[in-house]
Amino acid sequence: MPAPTENNPPPQTPPNWDRLANSKEFQNLITKKRQFIFPVFALFFAYFFALPILIGYAPKLMSTPILGPVTAAYAFALSQFPAGWLIAALYLRASKKFDRQAKEIQAQSVTQQEGK
Repeated sequence: MPAPTENNPPPQTPPNWDRLANSKEFQNLITKKRQFIFPVFALFFAYFFALPILIGYAPKLMSTPILGPVTAAYAFALSQFPAGWLIAALYLRASKKFDRQAKEIQAQSVTQQEGK
């Protein structure tokens, strides 16, 4: 068996995944993720499908010129790009927190398992 090196760390005890998944901390993390993901998804879904719905049901409104030849429909369609980028940026920021919490939960589980 080769000696542990910087590139080859010593083997660690794998976490008990079933116990980890049933832990209160993990369940709280999943709840927090859902509280972020589902509302953001619903808002973007509604925003994304508002364009074809408005074009179909309010064509006069969507053909209103805003700036020269740019109509409300074009402005709305182009606004979906920044909205998507904003959602991605918000999720990246939130995912750092989620990842940090997941690592803490996993480390705590391994520590508890090794302590037995």
